[in-house]
Amino acid sequence: MSNCIFCKIISGDIPSSVLYEDEDFKVIMDISPASRGHAIILTKKHFENLYEIDDEVAKKVLVVAKKVAKAMKKELNCDGLNLLQNNGEDAGQSVFHIHFHLIPRYKGDSVKLKWVPGEYKNGEAMELAKRISSNI
Repeated sequence: MSNCIFCKIISGDIPSSVLYEDEDFKVIMDISPASRGHAIILTKKHFENLYEIDDEVAKKVLVVAKKVAKAMKKELNCDGLNLLQNNGEDAGQSVFHIHFHLIPRYKGDSVKLKWVPGEYKNGEAMELAKRISSNI
């Protein structure tokens, strides 16, 4: 994808601070970090979002996330970590190349990733589960 900023980073056309790379992924430091150590896992092959990602690449991403998260924990001594992935503009996706944020968390940091919990009416969750599972 010639217009994709992440494809340009992967190809080396745009410089980045790389902390991990293998045949399927490049993990870079986010240039606008939510917290100290915030990194982004990029798939080397262009997929727009979770709906399009190849199953074989999808199987590997959590292994990479775990590897990098453990290194972050050791080096940064962070108190926690968020693994975040957005799909679609309304969900907060701004670059349409699938990517996964690894956001180290520290006690008292200013990162806010919360929502107001809702609730289902009696039987509504069961009905939705049946309808969704019929499409799997």
